[in-house]
Amino acid sequence: MTRRVMIVGNGDIGDGLADAIDAADLVMRFNDCRSVGAGGGRTDIVVVCNTGRPGKAMTESAAWACNKSVWLASAIWCVRDPAKFRAMTEDIRRDHPELDDFCDDYTDGFADYARKNAKDFHIIPAATHEALDGTLAAYLPGTYVVPSTGAVAIAEFLAHYRKPGDDIFLAGFGHQGWDGHPWAAERVWVDELMATGTLARLVALPPFDKAASRSPNFSEPR
Repeated sequence: MTRRVMIVGNGDIGDGLADAIDAADLVMRFNDCRSVGAGGGRTDIVVVCNTGRPGKAMTESAAWACNKSVWLASAIWCVRDPAKFRAMTEDIRRDHPELDDFCDDYTDGFADYARKNAKDFHIIPAATHEALDGTLAAYLPGTYVVPSTGAVAIAEFLAHYRKPGDDIFLAGFGHQGWDGHPWAAERVWVDELMATGTLARLVALPPFDKAASRSPNFSEPR
């Protein structure tokens, strides 16, 4: 059975897409789920940056814990493998002294939240991050700190969670923001995935029979 999967970033989302996103079989959002509204409301997976200032802000925030989209999600994914980021700490502090807290680890806080609220919990492995680094190197991104949370989540879903026949759509991805991410290379990578039909940007969808779909179980990768 074909599933419709929506990976919804926190960038600009076109008008009139909320219903199509909410009718999908699976909706993935990021961090504080700022995509809710124009990007619909359904949320199945929340992917979080579990290190540094974003991780600290979310795990120490009652507002994040009580965010309706986070509360209703069935799974929390941490995008940064703690062991990998511990190993990166010395180099990042040397090369980017302004990022002295970049690798501070808040994974346990997210795991505790998921456990207490009966949510699946997944840490994206270092291998996914490293494979994406290798892929992006082909596009000559220059120096960067780490791939974006969105790019790592896309890579993880494609590598371990995609099923045959899935239609996977992106919305809210502008490929711009913090200059420590390799935005230009990520855009080229995504465009190539779209050229092969692996991904598509969400602009408009035909009517969708929601009753014909089944709720997916993403507690374990395939």
